[in-house]
Amino acid sequence: MHKPTDIATQLLGSPYEALDERTKRVARHVAERTHVSRNLTQDARVGQSFGQRAADAVASFGGSWIFVGLFGATMLLWIALNALLLANSGSTFDPYPFILLNLFLSMLAAVQAPIILMSQNRQSEKDRIHAAHDYEVNLKAELEIMLLHEKIDHLREKQWEELLEIQRQQLKLLTRLIEMKSQRA
Repeated sequence: MHKPTDIATQLLGSPYEALDERTKRVARHVAERTHVSRNLTQDARVGQSFGQRAADAVASFGGSWIFVGLFGATMLLWIALNALLLANSGSTFDPYPFILLNLFLSMLAAVQAPIILMSQNRQSEKDRIHAAHDYEVNLKAELEIMLLHEKIDHLREKQWEELLEIQRQQLKLLTRLIEMKSQRA
């Protein structure tokens, strides 16, 4: 079994103490033959506050075709209702240019934009965590492959040594056979 310090020196070409904490952790995982991969999505959900979950839900709904459809239908209904009221009674609750509708749209945008930005910031943080984890998994896989190459090279060397020894024994036997044949002749 390898030690993390041996792996760092042998495979990474650096002393263990010179490595960053993430690479040290990977070297320990390789040395201890343990897994480095884990389910980050499940880990991220555990520490979420109500506000974070709400921001994700609002951003998810606000960026969907359902929201776009409902938003368009609401605006068309608003305008149609005002047009019908204008045609029937001559007065509306929000006359053209629909200042009340504009106020509601502005309030929606004012509330929705920061919530979507919060969700995007959280998504960026999740992406950074995933990228760091991917780096660790890839580094561990690369180190494991290097160790496998080392083992295969060692096995090949051992096979060559065994073949050379067999060849030496065969040469000795052939030499003895030649000597025996020349003594008979």
